Amino acid sequence: MLSIFLYVTVVSLLILSITSVIYKRNLIKLVIALNIAESSVNLFFITLAYRPDSTAPIFTLAPALQELRMVLPSPQALILTNIVIGFATTALMLVLAVITYKNNGTLDIRKLKGVEDHD
Repeated sequence: MLSIFLYVTVVSLLILSITSVIYKRNLIKLVIALNIAESSVNLFFITLAYRPDSTAPIFTLAPALQELRMVLPSPQALILTNIVIGFATTALMLVLAVITYKNNGTLDIRKLKGVEDHD
């Protein structure tokens, strides 16, 4: 039952972030929406790697206990790497948003200089 709730949470976070990217015009809100999408992907990988009644892979007596089930360590390593990469890309996007605000005086992507309205 818990895994169904987690999958529903992943899908709802992903839908929220995609609709925010489509409809929001503020650069800071776009950065937040992309962070929500990244978090939903991380939660998806954690949900896939979940094993009920298992222990962390840093248990030292693991070879001695044959009946012990362990969580897969590779998705955890991928999530840790994804968190670090997400932090770096978020910092880069926020720096670009600050530079854009200094140059244009606005964070609205419709009012940026050099962007024409093609409607």
